[in-house]
Amino acid sequence: MPRHLVALLLLAFPLCTQATATGVIPQPERIEAGRGSFALSPNVRIVAPADRRAQEIAAFLRDGIREDSGIALRIGAATRQPRIELRTDPSVQGEEAYRLSVTTQRIEIAAADDRGLFWGVQTLRQLLPPGHHASLSIAAVRIDDAPRYAWRGVMLDAARHFIPVALVKQQIDLLSRYKLNVLHWHLTDDQGWRIEIRKYPRLTSVGAWRTEADGSRSGGFYTRQDIRDVVEYARQRNVMIVPEIEMPGHASAAVAAYPSLSCPQQPIEVPATWGVFTDIYCAGDEASFTFLHDVLSEVAELFPAPYIHIGGDEVPKQQWAQSASSQQRMRDEHLAGVDALQSWFIQRIQRDLEARGKTLVGWDEILEGGADRNAIVEMWRGDAEAAKALANGNRLIVAGPFYLDTPIEELTTQDIYRINPFASPAFAGHQDQVLGAEAPLWSEYVTPRNLEAMLYPRAVALAERLWNPDANDYADFQQRLRAQYPWLDAQHIAYGPEDRDLVDYKLDYNPLQHRWRVRAARGFDDIALHYTVDGSEPTAQSPSFGDVLDRYVPATLKVAPFRHGVPYLPSQTFQAVDNKALGKPVTYLTAPDPHYAGAGSPLVDGVIGDDNFNDGLWMGWRGNDLDATIDLLPATPFHHIQMRFLQQSGSWALLPRHVTYAVSDDGKTWRTLQSTPIPVDPKDLRAMIRTVRFDTATPVTARYLRVTAQNYGMLPPGHEGAGKPAHLFTDEILVQ
Repeated sequence: MPRHLVALLLLAFPLCTQATATGVIPQPERIEAGRGSFALSPNVRIVAPADRRAQEIAAFLRDGIREDSGIALRIGAATRQPRIELRTDPSVQGEEAYRLSVTTQRIEIAAADDRGLFWGVQTLRQLLPPGHHASLSIAAVRIDDAPRYAWRGVMLDAARHFIPVALVKQQIDLLSRYKLNVLHWHLTDDQGWRIEIRKYPRLTSVGAWRTEADGSRSGGFYTRQDIRDVVEYARQRNVMIVPEIEMPGHASAAVAAYPSLSCPQQPIEVPATWGVFTDIYCAGDEASFTFLHDVLSEVAELFPAPYIHIGGDEVPKQQWAQSASSQQRMRDEHLAGVDALQSWFIQRIQRDLEARGKTLVGWDEILEGGADRNAIVEMWRGDAEAAKALANGNRLIVAGPFYLDTPIEELTTQDIYRINPFASPAFAGHQDQVLGAEAPLWSEYVTPRNLEAMLYPRAVALAERLWNPDANDYADFQQRLRAQYPWLDAQHIAYGPEDRDLVDYKLDYNPLQHRWRVRAARGFDDIALHYTVDGSEPTAQSPSFGDVLDRYVPATLKVAPFRHGVPYLPSQTFQAVDNKALGKPVTYLTAPDPHYAGAGSPLVDGVIGDDNFNDGLWMGWRGNDLDATIDLLPATPFHHIQMRFLQQSGSWALLPRHVTYAVSDDGKTWRTLQSTPIPVDPKDLRAMIRTVRFDTATPVTARYLRVTAQNYGMLPPGHEGAGKPAHLFTDEILVQ
């Protein structure tokens, strides 16, 4: 048949694609197949009640169908023509419940309230096959559906790494598609204050920014208009945003902006490292509560949700114990100790929120010292804490089993699907207190580049378990999940693998070939690893490799994974340098901590690490000194020795007190080249790398080089880890 006749026939008889209900996530409560199918084409009308929300939902459906399928429908009055009808029906039983009926003549979505009506629309959108079509058909079906749990959420931590507004909105779209109805927005923490507060402008001019270990500045914040825009965007999609303003701990960014908020009232910088920091709001000073009252006033104005999350977790109370005003507060309020002071603090904030019609939500530490039963407790530390909350009469949200910052290979999609977070006997008899669950995504090591890979598809598994716990066939879920991937690809969602990390790098140095080899285990076979060798950021146009990359010349290698042209992770830097100690034998007086021993000989592999002591390039000693001897084989002349040491006090890693370089011809008699004392401040929470250099114009010739670095020892009083041994980290003994 001539090609022009084929084209004419396609125009006359458009491709008709059939869609069924077998790919819907979450799995509906009840599905009953019918006979025939409904033809969706441009002559179909959307009919909806006249009220504002119903018309808004109808417009959302119209726009969604056009976006997903390319078919443009119109909203109009009821006719005899084929139609999609949205209808309010009080007989549909259950919170957020809906009934979706597809027949040959019409599609009807009925619900008792607007929330159910919207979820019915989202189910209908999932019935559409991926891709644009001139027309399509949807198999006849009846779906009766309602969620088991009312609180079905994800927490996004925008404090550790700022998440741009467009990316937040994209996550709201995805949460809504899979009927997750709560976005818990973690807006403040030690490392950043992300919400504009008009009365306290330094919160964003100072508290929203930090200096990283490499000297760069990072941060960002949401303006009041940004917040309004995101909240309205979420409202239209049936997602409630619950803001979190951390208190009384995790307050370093606020204290950096306004030092008078802490008991010592000393200037600090916004931390650029992770951990628990001692600067907290001073419970003894009324100024702290005036500040928090003002902040919560503006937060309550911006967020219409009936809940405000105040954190309340990981509160080191050393400053309260040493503060005259806090001690006086305990006497005035007849409090037994600092735990009781924390409870008093939380209850005072709770009364402040209740006066605004808001319910306090907090992590399970708010139970310490006793908590008001009207507070909602978010459980992260285990079933024992859940039992305390339930016995106290508190309503409960479970988060602990679903921490999505956990590497994917350690918490797979199937793991999430099979977890029953309410299986503990502690929940028996308290089901009416269980609101539901949510999955936190803490962002110490999550940036906009890998956020979606960490969230999906694991959050989709959570969505099904919270909506319909009776759906427990993982093989069936996996089949429905994979039917979602074409749509996710079309939306350019950078989702990750189901059961393995996106990419794991391993770097080895081979001294015989003088070769650095990067091996990459890829979570998807179609990931392209693009790289540069000049220190610049890789792009989709940079050279790429699959599993192995060999380099024979020192260079600053940067590698980043791309899939479908979309960057998935921040780039990984491997800085290879020439080193006269490359691959030479190293002996240690005390072996490094096995958790930080690296692979091969990290101290003489010619690779410089970044500021992440978990990257396998740093070696660490916990409480012990570094005492390493290199056999240069044979006696070797050199002009320069360099070592780098890492301090991240919040993670208990401190600089050494003293570093000494010595040489020997026989390994027995030593000559000191340089002995360098280092001032160490455990209270300095900035991430820093200290370089200790030895330089000489006249070359030194020796066979053996010995390096000793004195560990700081026990962490001092006032430090969060007081009385525990400090870590000492170094990454390379560079001899040139």
